[in-house]
Amino acid sequence: TTFIFPRDAATEKERGVRVRIFTVQEELPFAGHPTLGTAFALRGSSGASEIALELNVGRVPVCFEDGAGKPPFGEMTQVDPTFGAIHELSAVARACGLPVEAFDSSLPIQTVSTGVAFTVVPLRSLEVARTLHLDQKSAAEYLDRADGKFFYFVTRETVDSTARLHARMIFYNGEDPATGSAAGCTAAWMVAHGVAQPDERVLIEQGVEMQRPSRIFVRAGKKDNRVINVRVGGHAVEIMRGEFFL
Repeated sequence: TTFIFPRDAATEKERGVRVRIFTVQEELPFAGHPTLGTAFALRGSSGASEIALELNVGRVPVCFEDGAGKPPFGEMTQVDPTFGAIHELSAVARACGLPVEAFDSSLPIQTVSTGVAFTVVPLRSLEVARTLHLDQKSAAEYLDRADGKFFYFVTRETVDSTARLHARMIFYNGEDPATGSAAGCTAAWMVAHGVAQPDERVLIEQGVEMQRPSRIFVRAGKKDNRVINVRVGGHAVEIMRGEFFL
């Protein structure tokens, strides 16, 4: 859920529209899909090419493209990534309740943050991802001791042949069909480790196991051996409108 705090036009032009993001359990400094959805709602029918939000993590601009016969495509530029620890495979395997053979050992398990820290966990195959049963208590205990807030599981085997990664994000005793903040961290991770080229727009598929398939388009740049300019986007449509009286 997002809450918008109106302020004067000059401040909004300089710093963006002030927005705070909450789950049922806590406030988050940043979250991808609430950012895209809120920018889409603020844009309305104005046709604006950019809506900037000021979140707890900082200013996040969202650019929009309108295509004939298609919903608007919005792409946010997340804050530049911070790379954290590379995790020991066997320790993560124990924490997740998985055999070490379930992981893709050719890629590192690493924490990355563009506002929220996700530990990107590469799995060996689509079959492993589809049958994933996470020991959530053990995983939460591990993350409490480590530098990530959530695990984000990915595999290079995909359902859609045009996708670069298949992903799952299991959290809060449930699963998220699309996680834009994690996808941004993963875009940075992909560029850092050669899974994607700098500024190459690639597709991450998520939510397939929930019967809520999502298509998340990501890219990130590189300058002086630093990953920068992380962008995450997708198509947005309005599905509900209502009013609350408090």
